[in-house]
Amino acid sequence: MHRPALSVVIPCYNEAACLTLLHGRVAAAAAQAVGDDFEIVLINDGSRDDSWAVMQALAARDRRVVAINLSRNHGHQLALTAGLDLCAGAQILIIDADLQDPPELLADMRATMAAADADVVYAVRRKRQGETIFKKATAALFYRVLDRVTDTPIPLDTGDFRLMSRRALDAFLSLPEQARFIRGMVAWVGFRQVPFAYDRAERHAGETNYPLAKMVRLAFDAVTGFSTAPLRFASHAGLALTGASLLLLLYIAVGFFTGSAVQGWTSTMLVVVLLGAVQMFVLGMIGEYLGRLYIESKRRPLYLVADIAGPVRGHSTLGFNAAEPSPDFDQDGSASVTIDTPGVIGTRPMA
Repeated sequence: MHRPALSVVIPCYNEAACLTLLHGRVAAAAAQAVGDDFEIVLINDGSRDDSWAVMQALAARDRRVVAINLSRNHGHQLALTAGLDLCAGAQILIIDADLQDPPELLADMRATMAAADADVVYAVRRKRQGETIFKKATAALFYRVLDRVTDTPIPLDTGDFRLMSRRALDAFLSLPEQARFIRGMVAWVGFRQVPFAYDRAERHAGETNYPLAKMVRLAFDAVTGFSTAPLRFASHAGLALTGASLLLLLYIAVGFFTGSAVQGWTSTMLVVVLLGAVQMFVLGMIGEYLGRLYIESKRRPLYLVADIAGPVRGHSTLGFNAAEPSPDFDQDGSASVTIDTPGVIGTRPMA
């Protein structure tokens, strides 16, 4: 099967208002970069608007469009994983559907990749237009705290907007964990990775699909997926509280022998509350890691595909694709799979 020179992977959730313009701009940028040898992989992540209908229409008009409809809302990171798993390009561009990341930068990113002989070109945001001061401040704080606590260096001020080589993507697809922080996972696989600075534009239409609750969840996935610092906090807090207890014991002994001991419960309650708060925090973090181990132990597929429109070239390795042909059983008990390709109708025996 022919491998296209480029795959553009775009997760979508309630993006019907953006999709037509998105398709036009992405197709134009890809055609300028690689001619007609590309595919655009759109993933519908359980949208509640007309996104899937628009995707089907785009796939019907443009043979280079592959529209993937997930069985439900899986979340941005798993939807993106589905697109990366099912794409087939020699180079892969990851971009969001809201057009905050300009697809016209593709040619420059490919030039940067070629000049540096790199496997990953990750886009670094110089400016973030159309975002609140709160979001900018919390994003800046998040990346800097993450850089301090994680064992894997993750570039500052980056999102999922990046260009990857096929071997870097294949290495990424070998990582099967459920709680996915893709920009960190791509950093973990290594190879040569270089930055590409750009200015992020305002959202074209609609509202952000990443409210504060999802941002906090993503932050937890990032920290717990790439750092054991929260677990180490227990030992550090224990040492600090042991030192504080010794000092408190010394203070009580001095007060007892000098007759200046203060009667009351304030200091006692303060110590009890402090110890209780630390213990609950530590237990909560242990529970967070234990819960992730429980989820991973189930070995469930990362995503479920309900429908596909367009010529998908990739094969599912991390999820389940219900749109793939399933075996039929003949009267003699042998299995065969239905062939439904242009010009060919029938069945063939399975090996």
